[in-house]
Amino acid sequence: YDLLALAYEADLTRITSMMISAELSMLTYNQVGISDAYHPLSHHRYVPDKMDKCAVIQAHHSTIFARFLDRLNSIPDGDGSILDHSILLFGSNMSDSNAHDANKLPSAIFGGGYGRIKGGQHLSYADDTPHANLILTILERAGIPGVESIGNSSGLFSEV
Repeated sequence: YDLLALAYEADLTRITSMMISAELSMLTYNQVGISDAYHPLSHHRYVPDKMDKCAVIQAHHSTIFARFLDRLNSIPDGDGSILDHSILLFGSNMSDSNAHDANKLPSAIFGGGYGRIKGGQHLSYADDTPHANLILTILERAGIPGVESIGNSSGLFSEV
């Protein structure tokens, strides 16, 4: 995240993608007291101890992302900060990793997108609403012209 912030600050790019670890990674999180590999923990079979360990790892991911947001907010950019002028998607590829369920993916959008993003909301959509609708909406709010659909999208979200 530090390198991404530096790239934004140096105006080397305004588009990045970051994956903390591959889904099948056997990465452990000893730095937060979890010596079990994350991927096997994600198949927790609803065992409370394993679910608790997953929650610790996910909280760690959220904490380091929050630091990244703080950093972007501290970098001046024209009439605001880089965070004010960005659209950042933070989320997961699973809503229930044990069941490999990707319906209703947990996703959060940060940044102001030059005023094109309405903050302070919690939005919930019907089951089976394509995640691609969110991606399509982000592209539209970022001012990317001519994209009428992406993947299995069925339309834009009006509330974002």
